[in-house]
Parts: sequence; C-alpha cells; structure tokens
Amino acid sequence: MRKYMIERDIPAVGSFDGGQLCDAARQSNGVLSQLAPDVQWVQSYVAGDKTFCVYLAKDEAVIRKHAEMSGFPATKITEIKRMIDPTTALGAA
Repeated sequence: MRKYMIERDIPAVGSFDGGQLCDAARQSNGVLSQLAPDVQWVQSYVAGDKTFCVYLAKDEAVIRKHAEMSGFPATKITEIKRMIDPTTALGAA
C-alpha cells in the first residue's frame, strides 16, 4: 500500500467540538469498512477550515471513492514518497 496526504476543505472544521469530530470519524470509519482492505486511515490533523489526513491506500482512486461515499472532500491528494524527522540529520555524518 502507498501512503498519501489528503487535504480536505471543510468549513469551520477547526471549531468542531468533540462530538462533531466523533461523528465525522464514525462516518469515515463506516465507509472505510466498506472499502477495506484497500484503504486505511492513519491519522488526521485539524486546522482552521482544513483537515490533513494520512491514509494508506492501494491507489488514489480508492481515496477518491472514500471521499465521494463519506461526503468529505479530497481537495488535494499527494503521495508521500519519504519521511524525514530530526533524527534524519544523524545519518548525514
């Protein structure tokens, strides 16, 4: 499976309360269970009017299918090729 970052434009999502986020997660999980094992939700970051979601998926098409079925837009889908963090600098020596 490939790793993707999905940017979703969702007005006011940053001001959603815990119950609204719980409902959104349940809705997403319901669709994911229908599309399994071709797609998995790893985590999401909520900021302002956007979410940034990390998914594992067989291809971009299944992410678009999830967006269509769940009602959560996939504004931009980017395949993640590599990851770095502060420890990456340790390997440069």
